[in-house]
Amino acid sequence: MANRIVITPGEPAGVGPELMYHLAQKDFDDQIVIIGSKSLLKERFDALNLKVAFKDFDKDTKPSPSPKGELTVLNVDLAVPSVPGKLDPKNASYVLKCLDIANDLCITDNAQALVTGPVSKAVLDSGSLHFTGHTEYLQQKSQVKKVVMLLGSRELRVALATTHLPLNEVSKAITKESLTEVISILHHDLKEKFGFEDPLIYVAGLNPHAGENGHLGTEEITTIIPVLNELRKQGMKLEGPYPADTLFQPKYLKNAAAFLTMYHDQGLPVLKYAAFDHGYNTTLGLPYIRTSVDHGTALDLAGTGKADPGSLYAAVDLASFMARARRK
Repeated sequence: MANRIVITPGEPAGVGPELMYHLAQKDFDDQIVIIGSKSLLKERFDALNLKVAFKDFDKDTKPSPSPKGELTVLNVDLAVPSVPGKLDPKNASYVLKCLDIANDLCITDNAQALVTGPVSKAVLDSGSLHFTGHTEYLQQKSQVKKVVMLLGSRELRVALATTHLPLNEVSKAITKESLTEVISILHHDLKEKFGFEDPLIYVAGLNPHAGENGHLGTEEITTIIPVLNELRKQGMKLEGPYPADTLFQPKYLKNAAAFLTMYHDQGLPVLKYAAFDHGYNTTLGLPYIRTSVDHGTALDLAGTGKADPGSLYAAVDLASFMARARRK
């Protein structure tokens, strides 16, 4: 049975719209639906001499596999015309409208997964808008208390205890309550959305050398270790806290369902080094599956046709895998 996967191309001036062409270059077992401006897609494809057949989305039909050579589109009009590589804040409302439509389709189970393309936070966090990232925006729209950002690839999966925070705010954001929620969500979704029967999670400390018994910081002693011990009593398989600089070793990689790091730049440099062109991002804790490409708008490549579709394929393949795992 095919699932319906909706995709938002993201910032219209970036590489997202032209990357959609690559989705028509192979067959999919699920229905792929792009939520965005059909005229924008045609314009970008025509400029690169790329030929694709377009099909209008019909919500009332059952999902069926998407064939090679065709793109199904739920049209959303741009606020103003878009030029490759040139951001225009007037199209911020268009980007958010695409996300809102996708969120509504997933919340009502008219779609089983959402894949998001790259957006410009500089555009979306301007004027009266306040946008810190897809993760936080979809959390608010879905009205859930807590979500967890996880980035991954074929090699590893890395979750974050905190996301887009200044470094001087990280320590106070890691409380026993918040860390318990993060690990509980991560454990639950590794089982439900990834299919792990009994996931093993490796956890990083916050400080260098995981605090070195309190000599380099006490957060491990006061917060992280007590939380891990309490959750182990509930049956969770948790290792750590380990120093972040020795966490990503082959002997751990082969057994780990996921790694949990305490802040954004503690774990993601490792992930992006290992899988810069085929990594993905997924938001755990939402009432639906959301994955994303693991790259930015690449304004310098927009309109050239040179953007690598590897991360887009990885995000779509993951969404498909997770939707099937969840159905099982």
